[in-house]
Parts: sequence; structure tokens; C-alpha cells
Amino acid sequence: MSAEEEFPQASAPSEPEGRELRFAYVAGVTPGKWIRRWEERMPDVPLHSFMSDDGAQLSVLRDGAADLSFVRLPVEREGLNVIPLYEEQAVVVAPKGHEISVFEEVALADLASETFLDVAELGGPEMALQVVASGAGLAILPMSVARHFNVKDTVARKLTGAPTTQIALAWPSEATDEVIEEFIGIVRGRTAQSSRQPSAKVEAPKKEPKPDRRGTGVKKPKVAQRYAPNPDKGRGKGSRKKGKR
Repeated sequence: MSAEEEFPQASAPSEPEGRELRFAYVAGVTPGKWIRRWEERMPDVPLHSFMSDDGAQLSVLRDGAADLSFVRLPVEREGLNVIPLYEEQAVVVAPKGHEISVFEEVALADLASETFLDVAELGGPEMALQVVASGAGLAILPMSVARHFNVKDTVARKLTGAPTTQIALAWPSEATDEVIEEFIGIVRGRTAQSSRQPSAKVEAPKKEPKPDRRGTGVKKPKVAQRYAPNPDKGRGKGSRKKGKR
């Protein structure tokens, strides 16, 4: 039996005409795989995405610019549903030619004498990396962020012993509907046939009747008994008296 026969085509959640879904994401998040899965499962609901600064990761939800937001924890959770997704590898970024470039990874304890820049005070990671390239100090960032901006004349190495950061999906508590639930399920890796997906309204396949193992041959008609029944049948041994010959 093919997959199509076993699982009938799922019907999308019924939503008002013109419904669309918008989500924001911070630098370092790569939502391409979720977008592709959405387009496969929900082609009738347009999906729009845009990148937001770390400082605006929640404001896009408060002002209604986005229905959901991929945020970097910690965040203020009041009035929000927040689902942690994964941790990010920390890296230390230094100017090109710095001694850390000869190592594959560096321990934070070995950099005690270095000057570290405050990324937030410098206006975000992109500006902080520009300052690092000038030789003013080092910066600690998630690896995905350092790769996203990829500022020339800098070098990044894995950093051990530093606190990790975590990416989560957030949305307003009162705004949950079937379309948002569908997107959450996709992000969490649920399959199209998962019973927890609103679009997976799949009817249980009907069981085929069991084959008749008795066969289709015509039963033989009963034949009249030719001989009289044996009077000794069922009696014990020697129950019949021997007669004279």
C-alpha cells in the first residue's frame, strides 16, 4: 500500500480568507528548512519572515509586526508563550593575526588578560565585530552570529568555559490559533501525519475484510449410508456375546 493510500491527503486548517503568517528571527537563526516545510504543507497560507535586532526581538510581537519570533534567551516572558529550541556554541572573536588563530578552541580561563568588548554597548554584534577588527579588544558571540556577519580581518575560535546562549520561539499567549500551532509543530519537528498537527485530519484507514479461508468450493452433498451401523461401536471390549456357529 502506498503512502497516499495509507494516509489520505490532509486538509489545511480552515482560516479566514487572506490569512498569512509572519515571523521574525534574530541574527544567527537560519529558518530556511522551516519555510520549505511550511510551503509544502500549507501552500494556501503565505509565510513572511524578516530578521530583527536582539533589542527588537520582543517588540515585533508587542506591536503586531510578527506573529512569532525566534528570540535569544533570556527574555521577559510575561504575556508570552516561549519554547526553548537549542543551545548555541560560543566563540571568541579576535583581530586577524591574534595568537588564538593557531588553536582550534580556546578556554575562557586562558584569556584572563585580554580586553573584552561589551557587544550590547557597542550597538550589536555587527558593530562590535568592526571594533574587534580594529584591534581594540575581543568579543564573545554565538558561533552562528559570528558566521552571519563574517567581518573581514577577524578570526573566531570555539570558546570553552563560557556561558552558552539559547534560541527559543516566542509568541503572544492570547494569539494562538491553528495556523500558529501548525508552524510550532513544524519547528518542533512533527511530521505531516502527526496527530498533534492541526492540518493532519487523517481518517483511520478502513480494515479490509479477512479472506474466507474456507474456500469457495461447493460442499459435497451428504451421501446416504450404505450399511447398517455397527452395533458394537461404542461398546466395551467383549460386550457382545459370542454365538454358536
